[in-house]
Amino acid sequence: MSAVLTAIVALFLIGPVLLSALAGVTANWFLGASAGLTLAWVVKVWDLYAHTIGLSLWLALCCLVCTLLLGVPAAYALARTPSRLARLLEELLTLPVAVPGIATALGLILVWGAVGDFRIHWTFLLIGHVLFTLPFMLRAVLAALRGAELEVLEEAARACGANFRQRFLGVVLPNIRGGILAGALMVTALSIGEFNMTLLLSTPHTMTLPVGLADSYASMRLEVGSAFTLVFLVLLVPPLVAMQALSERLGR
Repeated sequence: MSAVLTAIVALFLIGPVLLSALAGVTANWFLGASAGLTLAWVVKVWDLYAHTIGLSLWLALCCLVCTLLLGVPAAYALARTPSRLARLLEELLTLPVAVPGIATALGLILVWGAVGDFRIHWTFLLIGHVLFTLPFMLRAVLAALRGAELEVLEEAARACGANFRQRFLGVVLPNIRGGILAGALMVTALSIGEFNMTLLLSTPHTMTLPVGLADSYASMRLEVGSAFTLVFLVLLVPPLVAMQALSERLGR
């Protein structure tokens, strides 16, 4: 019974996505499958929106690097400082998740929008993506740190003569790699798919994949937007599945 219920729920969730992807390879969706299948719409998407795909992947990579460099040390510091101030700081760092993305984007525009050409540079989008995704990296790493008996491990390494760098790189990081990979998985997926904040921050020169997807549905044929959805899935799903499998393997 549970398997049937799970299958029904999965079909309810995945069905619309599969239908949209199917429309992207149909010559004329309004005529149905009798119109034949074609990759012409996929080629059209690549011709018109390839730059949005490249920018989104580049943003996701840069966002991942930034959240790793900021989130892992911050999580370590918070885990090693069990005080009320640390708890308050932890809540403040996760606040961007609760604030609507449009409000965050508006704040960034008000603060940085008039600084030279920064408004039309891709790094402007990167700041927004880092603000939005950093809490997810922070939470994942914090959970791993708090469940790894950090103090015991570090005391044992210190007793063996290891300095701070050796303890952090050789003891702490290997024991929380599962949490880091889980955070990296969330950051990558959220950065590539982020739309609300990006829609307000982007310009014609910095259009990302989700914004391009919305533009294709609004200004092109249904088949073009559906083909864009198919491209989105092909680019996003395999890396995320691979990262999930790696995270589960290292977390054992």
